[in-house]
Amino acid sequence: MEYLDQIDLLRLPKHVAIIMDGNGRWAKEKGKLRVFGHHNGVVSVRDVVEGADKLGIKYVTLYTFSSENWNRPKFEVMAIMELMVSTIHKEIAGFMKNNIKLNAIGDLDMLPAKCLKELNAAMQKTSLNTGVVLTLALSYGSRREILQAAKNIAIQVKSGELEVEDINENVFERNLFTNDMPDPELLIRTGGEYRISNYLLWQIAYAELYFTTKLWPDFRKEDLYEAILDYQKRERRFGMTSEQVN
Repeated sequence: MEYLDQIDLLRLPKHVAIIMDGNGRWAKEKGKLRVFGHHNGVVSVRDVVEGADKLGIKYVTLYTFSSENWNRPKFEVMAIMELMVSTIHKEIAGFMKNNIKLNAIGDLDMLPAKCLKELNAAMQKTSLNTGVVLTLALSYGSRREILQAAKNIAIQVKSGELEVEDINENVFERNLFTNDMPDPELLIRTGGEYRISNYLLWQIAYAELYFTTKLWPDFRKEDLYEAILDYQKRERRFGMTSEQVN
């Protein structure tokens, strides 16, 4: 029986976040430049989003480029940015056909002007779509996001817009990049590494974590379905006992 046939459609995660790791190693194994892996990783993105849409998962957030990735060799960074521009341009017709809404989080003003222009145009064009919300985490770092949220709240307190006593989790979340989406219930990391890498640290407080050794360019919708099946076998207690949640 295929994984898809085993999934309980009434117990799907609303939001799946993915750390797409292994592009460079995949290319190296084939004797190619790292950029070759990034190009093939785009195929995986398309297939996984298609799989999420088929199931009815509303939010998919991809760790596309971290704030730390700016420290990579300049050639690779520029190649990734050029790939991003060309990919968004090529995929926009598919986004419209499949009702996908494109979103982005992170320090977007750090992106090259050409890349940011293409991204903003695509987000604007897909803004009324009501299907999967595909969010790209670009120039994103969770610690920086949390610090910025704290600064924003401090400014609001200083200006008199907010009382210290009124600061709570809801207020804090409204100042995060992800303020308009639910927290991820499932976090998938490919590539065989077992770490979070400064990704959605606040938001994944109660997410189920799923790690696979499969490198991202080899990851397909069937692998997504396998991860969701694993998720559905887990008991999500949120600090309570089994008796309380069952």
